[in-house]
Amino acid sequence: MAFIGYARVSTQDQDTALQLDALSKAGCATVYQEKASGSTRRGRQELARCLASLGRGDVLVVYKIDRIARSLFDLLDILRHLENVGATIKSVTEPLDTTNSMGVFVVQILGAVAQLERSMIRERSIAGQIAARQRGRVPGRSRSLAIEDEQALVAEYQAGQATYQGLGLKYGVSPHVAKRAVYRATKPSEYLKKQRC
Repeated sequence: MAFIGYARVSTQDQDTALQLDALSKAGCATVYQEKASGSTRRGRQELARCLASLGRGDVLVVYKIDRIARSLFDLLDILRHLENVGATIKSVTEPLDTTNSMGVFVVQILGAVAQLERSMIRERSIAGQIAARQRGRVPGRSRSLAIEDEQALVAEYQAGQATYQGLGLKYGVSPHVAKRAVYRATKPSEYLKKQRC
């Protein structure tokens, strides 16, 4: 039997340190961690590796149940996988134990509540953005780059002259800001999708 941890934050700017400390205290010798949106399992490579590593008697340990699944259907899919391989799941901040039917039921209820909470937060956020636009305000942070600098940065990237890291250093911004600028200009639909995640 092994305690295997999984930690996730949804953006590159967030830190998994709190989760990692808690997982270490829970006895996890191995911890898979990633920075990715949790809306689907697609693209969460560390989660896939974590689930593939589980065997009979292993315990998957998470900080909170919403770190591993962002929808009830996703959670149920993960629970079925754990059951098939003979593993269980434990949350270090919630009283979860899937070794019995009542524990599985509690996990499902928590998953449904978390999904409802996320939906309500999203609805409030969208309503707030609409109200802000109606008042003439554009939601979100102000741009780190002037329009001219952003256009020059994108042109340099498209010409193959520099990496995001190099452009960030040149223009005094982070590589992520440089990447967002390029995405806004070259892949607007993908940029908008990332903003909604």
